[in-house]
Amino acid sequence: MNAKKTPDEYFNTPRNWQNEVLALREILCGTELVEKIKWGAPCYTFDGKNIVGLGAFKDYFGLWFHQGVLLADKNKVLINAQEGKTRALRQWRMASMENIDSGLVTAYIHEAIDLAKAGKSITPERNKPIVIPYELSTVLSLDETMKDAFDALRPGLKREYADYISEAKQATTKERRLEKILPMILAGIGLNDKYRKSKS
Repeated sequence: MNAKKTPDEYFNTPRNWQNEVLALREILCGTELVEKIKWGAPCYTFDGKNIVGLGAFKDYFGLWFHQGVLLADKNKVLINAQEGKTRALRQWRMASMENIDSGLVTAYIHEAIDLAKAGKSITPERNKPIVIPYELSTVLSLDETMKDAFDALRPGLKREYADYISEAKQATTKERRLEKILPMILAGIGLNDKYRKSKS
């Protein structure tokens, strides 16, 4: 799938929930937020800070608020899609055009902007210990070159690789993922580097 480089490219590409996503875009573009593409999807920023993301998936479409945990969420529409992993991000999932209450969506967006203006945010836990899964640890203990390459990575990249293996449920999936990442580790690149490039 080709990554979209501009918002218009993204919105002009047919996808699930096309009309619904365009309706949300219209609401977002009616605010002071700046529309960009980050991680291959529309992202709306204020003063360089990520405020709201917009996306469409197979079973739902919706918004994700980068500092959603700080929103009052009086209508209880926000969820943490990755319990135990995500501290600040919250999603608002919708499944029909009728779910789009423009007044309510606008109110949530303005609250998120106000939080950004006030400088309020939850930062990632950067000192959380990195737990190397058994499968990766075994390879590193048997291959000195691989271990040196892994040790040379920044902590954030090490965590990405460790989590990528740990999150796999089945042994075959872990093995497949391990085979994928070993050449990347040797090359000194991160698991998600190709997505980071789209942020600029």
